[in-house]
Amino acid sequence: MKLATRINSFLSIYGNDLKNVFGAFDELGIEYVDLNYPEHVKDIDAESMKETLSENHLKLNGVALRFRNKFINGELGNADAEVAKQALDLCKAAADYCRAAGGKVVTIWLGFDGFDYSFQINYQKVWNQIRDAFIAIADYAPDLQISIEYKPFQPRAYAFIDSMGVTGMMLNEINRKNVGVTLDYCHMLMKHENPAFAADIFGGQGKLYGVHLNDGYGLNDDGLMIGSATPFKTLEFLYYVKKHDFDGVIYFDTFPIIEHASKECKQNMKMIHLFDQIIDTVGLEHIQSIIDQNDAVAANELMTSFFSVSTK
Repeated sequence: MKLATRINSFLSIYGNDLKNVFGAFDELGIEYVDLNYPEHVKDIDAESMKETLSENHLKLNGVALRFRNKFINGELGNADAEVAKQALDLCKAAADYCRAAGGKVVTIWLGFDGFDYSFQINYQKVWNQIRDAFIAIADYAPDLQISIEYKPFQPRAYAFIDSMGVTGMMLNEINRKNVGVTLDYCHMLMKHENPAFAADIFGGQGKLYGVHLNDGYGLNDDGLMIGSATPFKTLEFLYYVKKHDFDGVIYFDTFPIIEHASKECKQNMKMIHLFDQIIDTVGLEHIQSIIDQNDAVAANELMTSFFSVSTK
């Protein structure tokens, strides 16, 4: 199982020094890293980053775009053509850095492409603009996976790419083999989606490029420890991730503030390995046989059986 965890959860307790954070990851047994671009790479060229990762027995999974300042009224869909072009150029630069540093996934979350008021944006114009930008990025970096991460709201009242349905529509119009989706568990709960539904659909289409795992109560991007609030939904989600042979990295997108980041990460690792063992012990075929019955009582009995599984 390929695992990564959130760098920003560690920075403040490791002297805001990326090398110290990588050392902590190595001690934890984390093998992959996702870098925020350009936040984590300022003044560090790709070759130097690659060497630092290697020194700490780490590999780069990819980079995640982080838009700040001038982009607060929109990124790829910004009404100002120059700002939209700068967002597109930033995505291309991130792709170049990702490739040079040894990564393969460019994750794009458009946190500011959205709206807060009725009559505020031209929906069709923004749609076409974002679609064309993704086509340009995909064609610029055909050797990389370009992955759309959706979220229903925050920081905007309404995000433009907000759900599995809208993301699926966008993927169809982009129509590029190297464009897929990153599923963030908390984001799906916020949209009142069942995470397993999205994992099955996108996984079955070969479009699942990234998994951000965490937990929450659905009203906010809580970033709680894995399986702490919705364990059965998490198990079902991981069942479909395994069923569709997801070979990418599972990234712990959790937000320890009171908890020490290393201790919290260890617990996430313990929980995901436990869930993985439960699924393997019960068996993919048996779980599928229960699903095929389309029977709520049988499904509930399956859930109760998870409690009695020995993972020793």
